[in-house]
Amino acid sequence: MKQGIYILLVALLLVSCSDFQKALKSEDVADKFSMADELYEAEKWNKSKRLLDQILPKYRGKPQAEKLTYMHANCSYEMGDYYIASYHFDKFTDIYPQSEKAEEAAFKSAKGYYFNSPVYSKEQKETVEAIEKLQLFVNQYPNSKYLSEANTLVKELDFKLEKKAFEIAKQYDLITDYKASIKSFNNFLLEFPGTSLRDEAMFYRLDAAYNLAILSIDQLKEERLKDAIGYYGSFKKAYPNSEFMEDANRMNKELEQQLSTFTKS
Repeated sequence: MKQGIYILLVALLLVSCSDFQKALKSEDVADKFSMADELYEAEKWNKSKRLLDQILPKYRGKPQAEKLTYMHANCSYEMGDYYIASYHFDKFTDIYPQSEKAEEAAFKSAKGYYFNSPVYSKEQKETVEAIEKLQLFVNQYPNSKYLSEANTLVKELDFKLEKKAFEIAKQYDLITDYKASIKSFNNFLLEFPGTSLRDEAMFYRLDAAYNLAILSIDQLKEERLKDAIGYYGSFKKAYPNSEFMEDANRMNKELEQQLSTFTKS
């Protein structure tokens, strides 16, 4: 019984492939349209797109063009070819701004940019583009059914930018470029005031300031000790129960001890 079912499935598959190959080689545009539509509904995106590539130019300016243009873009989207998909969805919304598919196409275009956003450790040009695209979509469709998802995607992308800036500032601390680290953390805290990394950022800013002060020559030390103690005060006030508080207290104790030698003298 199982063998019979297997043979039947193989036979159907072969017939399907044969029909596709015939349509691919056919000069009959209507036949290609019908097969492309059938394959699209069956979610055979690659095969459908191959046929659509052939017939789409022949339908430009005709009533069927709107449907075919959307299908063509969506095939690329479903195949994970997001650069191409976003490009074609943008063309679709430009040509058919009043289409019932315009909102969906605009969202999928923006989401395509989101999918192309790299991990935070890499260059974030695509991330910035994705945020701009999603915000443009939100502004254009403020009542969209995709609004909640769009806002969630923007938050995720924003966090990538935060993480990137945070790690750069932290890296300066690790390579002992303490002045650059302090400056970077100050910029980070100004640029991302609501960041979930604020606790860590304020601690590592203190850590950089502590090391800069402790390692400074005498002519610069007193002022830098005071600066570091100031950062400690800001950190303690903002996060008195931080997991970093024990280390911060240890740093502050040493900073105060060294500053006291200047006061005594």
